[in-house]
Amino acid sequence: MASVEATATTLERFSRFVKERHEYARAWKERTGGKVVGYFCSYVPEEVLYSQGVLPVRVLGSHEPQDLTERHIFGMFCPYSRDVLFQGLSGRYEYLDGLVFAHCCPHIRQSYESWRLHRPVEFNHLMWVPSLVQSEHAVPFFEDGVRKLTSATEEWTGKKVAPEALAQAISTYNLNRRLLAQLYQWRKPEPPLITGAQAMEVVVSSTVMDKAEHNQLLQELLAGKPQATAAGVRLLALGSENDDTGIIELLESLGASVVIEDNCLGNRYFWDEVSPDGDGLTMVATRYLEKPPCPQRDIGPRVRADYLTALAKEYNVQGAVFLRQKFCDPHAYEVPILQQAFKDLGLPTLILELDVTTPHGQYRTRVEAFMEMFL
Repeated sequence: MASVEATATTLERFSRFVKERHEYARAWKERTGGKVVGYFCSYVPEEVLYSQGVLPVRVLGSHEPQDLTERHIFGMFCPYSRDVLFQGLSGRYEYLDGLVFAHCCPHIRQSYESWRLHRPVEFNHLMWVPSLVQSEHAVPFFEDGVRKLTSATEEWTGKKVAPEALAQAISTYNLNRRLLAQLYQWRKPEPPLITGAQAMEVVVSSTVMDKAEHNQLLQELLAGKPQATAAGVRLLALGSENDDTGIIELLESLGASVVIEDNCLGNRYFWDEVSPDGDGLTMVATRYLEKPPCPQRDIGPRVRADYLTALAKEYNVQGAVFLRQKFCDPHAYEVPILQQAFKDLGLPTLILELDVTTPHGQYRTRVEAFMEMFL
């Protein structure tokens, strides 16, 4: 069995891949001769791209002040949309061969449109994603979009998607989801065997690495010997897109243990697998619409409150922290609904609005006051 030190070293490698994601993608491209495509939303069906030898990488922010995007996007659009647009306009992703956008909200849509206009790449593709995912028409509609993406990438790469290649891509991605689910079991004990910040880095690294390589590293981690973390108040962190481990580290430095989260760079990214039974593209489309929805798609019969309260019970949480991007209306709309659901469980809540950078001093005071509720 691997030692505690070896496990810590493996976790550090995940962290390094997040920090050095651009270097990783360039090295992958040079090593394989393959193409790299950036995407902006977790509703992009990566398996389609991966089956053609394309590396899908999630576009992430850098969390640094900038004024480059002011001429391209409204100041009242969310900080995340401005941050990812800055990455493109500043040339941080100059190695990308293409961009794929699954329509999620007007803010990120503007980031995509400005990027493709001012930093052109070989391949651009926009997918429409139904908002009412509970509709009987949703999966057929999205399946049509998945097939259009398949045809567009086939024309671009000059390679047909063979059923065997798609099946292999689905299998590779499903294994990654299964391994991440196993890792999340480490978060259930008291105290947890992995911190929330470490778990976040493992998941985020999976969005920027070749899944086959990530699987190997995950298997190495899971075969290791984890060490109990410091005990703390068990929190659920939920909200908008968040790739900044700094806010999770701040919470955990002040007596919290973030034992589960709900965002598209955490559990919503990998929570459900693609069924191996049936037509591959149909099953891919079905999985992406049936995974835990974001607030943008939790309309009609709302399911997020029940889903999140069940998650809170499963991970034995004591409180919830909303990490909401400033100006993100879909997440703002659901706050009163979820606050009431958590109140019914006896769980205190805290709301923190995220900006491009984390105001550690201001947040520290608010988090400390929140943590006093548990004394």
